[in-house]
Amino acid sequence: MMNENNKLRKQVLARRDALAPALQHDKSLRIGRTLLDLPLLNNCATLLVYVAFRSEVQTLPIITTLLESGKTVAVPLTLVREKRLRSIIIKDPVKDLSPGYCGIPEPKTSLIHHKTIDPTAIDLVIAPGSVFDRQGGRLGYGGGYYDRFLSTEAPQAARIALAYELQIVDKIRLEPHDQTMDMIITENSVYTCRRT
Repeated sequence: MMNENNKLRKQVLARRDALAPALQHDKSLRIGRTLLDLPLLNNCATLLVYVAFRSEVQTLPIITTLLESGKTVAVPLTLVREKRLRSIIIKDPVKDLSPGYCGIPEPKTSLIHHKTIDPTAIDLVIAPGSVFDRQGGRLGYGGGYYDRFLSTEAPQAARIALAYELQIVDKIRLEPHDQTMDMIITENSVYTCRRT
């Protein structure tokens, strides 16, 4: 099953990487607008939002809009040795982020000490991933960082994944530790899933 999922992940990521930058941009804007229009967001004061890397659905415009609307926005810092994510509040993506783990934009180390937030305070997690199914199944990138974070550190948070339609498949064979999503937003659809 692991090999099956690795093969699926490779195929889907190759398709995602092949999307022209202009298309990535347009689709990301549509996805961002749909997310920001969700009534659910009115009840969320504190959000953890991934910072897009490579061909992921772009999140900087989303982060900027959330900050402008008065939300508390944290972004993940990858703790490689501990194999976990730490949530760090940012105020300005341009000033507060620099390339971190694998080149992913992460909070600057100067923020860690006084801007770390307790994960139990997070109302909503906006998660990335490689492959999703319509039932809320998610394959990450193989490190298990988000699975661990969602299951043990922020189980109370609603979780929404952002993806391009080409990342949606009929069914993923999930492992017991794989965390499912409450909702997946693509440029064409909103998949409302019941978390299993």
